[in-house]
Amino acid sequence: MGLNDEIKRRRTFAIISHPDAGKTTLTEKLLLFGGAIHVAGAVRSNKIRKTATSDFLEIEKQRGISVATSVMSFDYKGIKINILDTPGHKDFAEDTYRTLTAVDSVILVIDSVKGVEEQTRRLMEVCRMRATPVMIFINKMDREGKDPFDLLEELGEELHIAVTPFTWPAGMGSNFKGVYNIFKKNIQLYTPEKSNLSELLMETGDISDPMLKEYVGPEILRQLLEETELTTGLYETFQKNLYLEGYLAPVFFGSALNNTGVLELLETFIEIAPPPTPSESYERAVSPDETDFSGYIFKIHANLDPRHRNRMAFMRVCSGVFERNKMFYHTRLKRKMRFSSPAEFIANTRSTIDEAYPGDVIGLYDTGSLKIGDTLTEGEFLHFRGVPNFAPELLREVINRDPSKSKQLDKGVRQLTDEGLAQLFLQQPGNRKIIGTVGELQFDVIKFRLEHEYGALCDLQPLTYVKALWFTFDDPSELKEFSNRKASLIAYDKDNAPVFFAESEWMIKIMRDAYPSLRFHKAAESFRIS
Repeated sequence: MGLNDEIKRRRTFAIISHPDAGKTTLTEKLLLFGGAIHVAGAVRSNKIRKTATSDFLEIEKQRGISVATSVMSFDYKGIKINILDTPGHKDFAEDTYRTLTAVDSVILVIDSVKGVEEQTRRLMEVCRMRATPVMIFINKMDREGKDPFDLLEELGEELHIAVTPFTWPAGMGSNFKGVYNIFKKNIQLYTPEKSNLSELLMETGDISDPMLKEYVGPEILRQLLEETELTTGLYETFQKNLYLEGYLAPVFFGSALNNTGVLELLETFIEIAPPPTPSESYERAVSPDETDFSGYIFKIHANLDPRHRNRMAFMRVCSGVFERNKMFYHTRLKRKMRFSSPAEFIANTRSTIDEAYPGDVIGLYDTGSLKIGDTLTEGEFLHFRGVPNFAPELLREVINRDPSKSKQLDKGVRQLTDEGLAQLFLQQPGNRKIIGTVGELQFDVIKFRLEHEYGALCDLQPLTYVKALWFTFDDPSELKEFSNRKASLIAYDKDNAPVFFAESEWMIKIMRDAYPSLRFHKAAESFRIS
């Protein structure tokens, strides 16, 4: 199979949602349909919850939340599907934002009981910024939730996107029987098995089929007929070009826990979701069908396997063919590297691969040479856009509680911040380590992992600063004066770029007024290219 054929058969997407909307459960059911796994973890209360397939960190198992992006690949009907299951919690939004740079489309999961929530809006803003195609799965229809028409109206108003229903629920809550496929004009009913794939009870294209009335009940069937007729005049006619441009979202109803409506979503996804699209670099646009390989690192994870203390860099292949053991050019370090064991993932299991094609997300074993945002090519000097570090608003100093474990603490802090979990700043004198995050929960995760993965105990002492901002000066003399006068408020990130610790928004304004050539930056990517 040639390069173009491999590109056409790939679909790379992220599943995003507000916490507890059910995206990890949906991910597992997609994997079940693809034959990639055979039993899914049931999402129950945190204490008795079986571990979900895509949540492999110990803290995720204990808390019942996803705090890191998981990468999974499988084949379905000849299509190679790459799923990135992202954290839902707002404190880990930065990891999700970076993940969205590595996908070609998105499935947004909505809780039918709660509707659009705060994190849902933020995630959609990022999708709109990148014009990412979005499909919406309204989950938990087996619970008593909002009216489907009200949900669709809420989606349009709150997320500022046109919607068109592809499926429609037959009943709701305890009376939820299945979904009617509006576009294929058929209905499939399944037994409500929760752990594995449900068995098909019946399928018919005739909504007046007597057997359908027997299974669904006359009242639910009557309501289904009335509501599906209404949808024809109320909602946008599906136009694929509007979906691909990010203006129109197909909507699916179902219950991921009960495997209802998931197959309809998957079947439609492989038909209309885009294959790999061009990637923007600072130098030029890179098309996936170019013969020369290029790719970039968007995530790093230390201790993916605690037994081996390995470090894995996740790379999106942008063009050409990645080959095992071939020498590739690292544009930041300006030297060549070889990867002998590139990996493909199904959650916490992985296998070594020989080749990867545009759209694929693969893992590269790393000893510390790779950072988030790094580009690999066959020799061309490229820097891909869109993998930023954001200005943190919560800052804490690392206080070592066990001086005998100083080396372990230093290694752990550096590796965890290399993952993008938080920002690390060093301040002199004394080589003070200051960690910056966008959410409180990140500090809990860092402390937990430092103790359990590195054997290092520490306190994270709160600081009074409201923001850490990167800065540059157009006037070197102003830079020198500023650096001398404000030395106690200046630290350096892992790349030795200076940051200013602002004590208030008023202080930021005062500094701008006092130094006309000073420019503050909310994201490191906006001004730094090696």
